[in-house]
Amino acid sequence: MDIQHLTYFAEVAKQKNFTKASQVLHVSQPSISKMIKSLEEELQVTLLDRSERIVELTDAGKVVFARTLKILDMVEDLHSSVNELVHVRTGTIKMGLMPTLGVMLFPYVLAGFRKNYPQIDLQMVEYSGKLLEQKVEQGEVELGITVLPVHSELFGSIPLLSEKLVVIADREHWLSGRKSVPLSDLKKESFIIFTEDYVLHDVVKQACMQSGFEPNVVYKSSLWDIVGEMVVAQFGISVVPMSVANRFKDRISVVSITSPQIDWELGLIYKKNKYLSFAAREFITYVQKEKP
Repeated sequence: MDIQHLTYFAEVAKQKNFTKASQVLHVSQPSISKMIKSLEEELQVTLLDRSERIVELTDAGKVVFARTLKILDMVEDLHSSVNELVHVRTGTIKMGLMPTLGVMLFPYVLAGFRKNYPQIDLQMVEYSGKLLEQKVEQGEVELGITVLPVHSELFGSIPLLSEKLVVIADREHWLSGRKSVPLSDLKKESFIIFTEDYVLHDVVKQACMQSGFEPNVVYKSSLWDIVGEMVVAQFGISVVPMSVANRFKDRISVVSITSPQIDWELGLIYKKNKYLSFAAREFITYVQKEKP
């Protein structure tokens, strides 16, 4: 058994398909099959159920897969540690963030970071809040910027920005002209909210339930701009962070929520007990000094 055996096995387990795994690894499918068969013979167990079109892990396969991911993480950390010694102040940071967060946060820090670390390549990929946590946990991105709190046993976190959630309504709505409103007064309203993939979906629904009602959801979207435009078009109201409301402030009414007050805290997260590259550590340090 060697790292190559485990790498091939892990990729097939992730893809649930030998062909897709071979495309990712740039290795022929027979070579992958041969490696995994050799691994099964050495361990004297069947790791993969090949009886259906989609390859599934057996019970033994699930145990081996979990351990394999830890081993591959350790090997990656070893390579990263050595690479850091050889290539000081260089590297790549792959970062996940929720849509629009780059606009909200990064004008404050990106220009300065790039000026101080021109050799570091910062690659940013957008994910919904829930998927982003999975990507950080699985090691597909090294850092993530998402809504706090997160699972403290899995992630380290650094608070970056905190703001209140507010109600937005069209200019002809009865809320227009109001400075504040308890959430319970909105129980008969039509709500436009984010899809279930987004943390804000759960935050809004939980706040409404806490106020004694389940929101009447008439539309769900994964885009801030669509939510804002639907409100402007009088399809309903929405609950969003103040920074998002400000993008439409000339076309909508913005109303504070008196009870319950809903905090919206954004933070930088990383996987605990995993090696952080020099580049990632430098970015964390820089953001802590320059955060808005």
